[in-house]
Amino acid sequence: MPAPKKYNDELRERATRLAVEARRDPASAVGAIRRIAGQLGVHPEALRTWVKKAETDGGDRP
Repeated sequence: MPAPKKYNDELRERATRLAVEARRDPASAVGAIRRIAGQLGVHPEALRTWVKKAETDGGDRP
């Protein structure tokens, strides 16, 4: 049986969307993942992983 998810899908999608949008704006790109993760109560490395996957799936990153 798989381990239960620590973060629900809605929170993952919201955090990822906010971080991707923030990273596109040069004024808010620096520290965006850490800042958003702190605001939403998500571990920064978890959010970083979600953003990398979203950018890869979206074709923004190899």
